[in-house]
Amino acid sequence: MQSPESRPRGVDQRSRRRSRQDAAVVDRAALRNAALNQLVLAGVVLVLTFLMFHHGFTGNVPVYFSGVVIVFVLTAVAIAVPWGRIPFAWTAVVPLGDIIAISLMRLADPTAGTGLLFAFPVLWLASSFALPGFLGGVGIAIAGFAVSAAMDPRQLTNFGIFLLPVMLIAIGATAYTGARRAAAQRRLLRRQAEILAQALERSRHQEQLLSEVLDTADLGVLHIEDDGTIAVMNDAQGHLQHLLTDADGASPPVYARDGRTRILEDQLPLARALRGEEFDDERVWIEPVVGERRALSITVHRLAGTGAEPDAAAVLVCRDVTAEMSALQARDLLVSSVSHELRTPLTSIIGHIELALDEPGLPPTAASSLAIADRNADRLLALVGDVLAASSHAATLPMTPEDVDVLEIVKASAQSVVTGHSSRNVTIDLSRAMPARAYVDPLRLRQVVDNLLSNAIKYNREGGRVALMTATRDRKTLILVEDTGVGLDEEDLVNIFQRYYRGAAVRREGVEGSGLGLSISRDIVRRLGGDIYVNSTLGVGSTFTVSIPAVRPGAPTQPSADVRTAAGGGAA
Repeated sequence: MQSPESRPRGVDQRSRRRSRQDAAVVDRAALRNAALNQLVLAGVVLVLTFLMFHHGFTGNVPVYFSGVVIVFVLTAVAIAVPWGRIPFAWTAVVPLGDIIAISLMRLADPTAGTGLLFAFPVLWLASSFALPGFLGGVGIAIAGFAVSAAMDPRQLTNFGIFLLPVMLIAIGATAYTGARRAAAQRRLLRRQAEILAQALERSRHQEQLLSEVLDTADLGVLHIEDDGTIAVMNDAQGHLQHLLTDADGASPPVYARDGRTRILEDQLPLARALRGEEFDDERVWIEPVVGERRALSITVHRLAGTGAEPDAAAVLVCRDVTAEMSALQARDLLVSSVSHELRTPLTSIIGHIELALDEPGLPPTAASSLAIADRNADRLLALVGDVLAASSHAATLPMTPEDVDVLEIVKASAQSVVTGHSSRNVTIDLSRAMPARAYVDPLRLRQVVDNLLSNAIKYNREGGRVALMTATRDRKTLILVEDTGVGLDEEDLVNIFQRYYRGAAVRREGVEGSGLGLSISRDIVRRLGGDIYVNSTLGVGSTFTVSIPAVRPGAPTQPSADVRTAAGGGAA
């Protein structure tokens, strides 16, 4: 809570302005209330007087007209006096004067029925002055009626003399309770209006704060409604949108992550977001000026809706990653150049070592040393190959997808390992490898399976086991590689697909490797339209799952086989 001294000057000014407005409303309401109440009574008195004298008035004319004059004088006073500028209690003078005037009119002719006019001032007093007005108005009116009745003893024998006081009490009570309910409702409405005003003020303040925060961020933020309209756009996004439109209103060329593939208009990130798609870190290149390119990273997430609209809107976040992409390209170019330069002398070294090993009469110690050099040269050449593959990045690899038999690819990969020299007596289990089709590039998929199977053997224990499973589920085909190796801890699971990362258990075991294979494999699988997932328990083993498209996009779904129920076959 803020103290009065700590409130902003604008709040005080608004409060004072609201108070003046409320006072003006009270002034007008008080004047209107007094004038209307008195005008109604004056009108009724005027009509009643005309009728009475038209049919022959038999009462005391001077006394009657003195009451009429008092009513009209009070009417002029009610209209002329600015009641809003004097204490409200002074308005009671008018209805009290009316009671005196009506008493005189009834005294002039008790049989004329003018006593019914007491209802007007009683209503006014009971509704405007709460309980004191109700008690005072009813009491004075009954007293005036009693005085006029006492002047004519004949009325005391009539039972109807009690009817008017009872009626006045009932009218006053009804006016009093109705006024209380109306006042309570006004207080409730006023409180609700204050709450709504405070909520509106907070909403405006929060909206302004949010706008200022978004405008200070260097990320472009765009809020898209469910009907495709753009509701919120910060300054950074407005600048980026300006880059996406030239002076003629046309869009500049937009390219995919590789910087060469042109993206069609219906496949642009914003068009996909408007269609309801979600994606993370979608990177594109734009060319607002010929020869000058900018790289953008775009993420779109749907917002959770309610009821029948589970995804009512979306938020698009856009980030300029030109410097980052340029640095990655420069790094990959440097690594690629160095690796190319290393491959040529390494090939020559390996060739000459092999020639030296073939020389007849080579001493055993020299042959052993050359064999060690040959193995390490082969390892270095494989490492250079991995670095070249990583530096080229999977996004630049050509992909030619076609309908392939995944089971045959897996069997061929397993057979090449079994016949190799690095199987380490590990058993390859194909008993749960079921027939499955996929729409992928067979050469790239074979590269992924070879990499996963090679890792499963390399990081396995001597005489361990590797199980290969394949199956189709809906529009996805799954390939599982399960080993009984060293396993991964929580940190490894987070970083295992990062380039050059090698797990703690692997480093402790002293197993050789570059840490590039899984990163390359994931890039390839994602380029094929799928992804790789891993589950592992340290010291027990790991399971890598490759999910790839089972059919061409738009083609009907094939019958699926569940990996968990697949059975049969044998071991390779």
